[in-house]
Amino acid sequence: MTKNSQKIRFFRTRIPSFECIPGCHDCCGPVTTSSEEMARLPVKSDAEHEAALADLSCPHLGDQGCQAYAERPLICRLFGTTPRLACPNGKRPEVMIDPKIEQQIHQFFVESRQVLV
Repeated sequence: MTKNSQKIRFFRTRIPSFECIPGCHDCCGPVTTSSEEMARLPVKSDAEHEAALADLSCPHLGDQGCQAYAERPLICRLFGTTPRLACPNGKRPEVMIDPKIEQQIHQFFVESRQVLV
């Protein structure tokens, strides 16, 4: 297991979860992620990527929501858990992410190669 994979696993266990509004995908837009996380996502065609980008959406967003929810990138997991990435509908976990962990995640973003999902 690579060092980045270990960091991703560590961060995933420290990002709190919460229930979204069913059918809401307001936070599902174009995002970047690490190469390691991208490798875990289902492969999408260039046409699917282009169509999603044209709609300011995510290629993994389907009619029933996120098609890669279990493997969604750290940035997707952060939405709604921090005031910096607040849910537009006011949803949030009971306890927001620890600011030190959030800072470490953002540092990971800076230090790792990021690619467009």
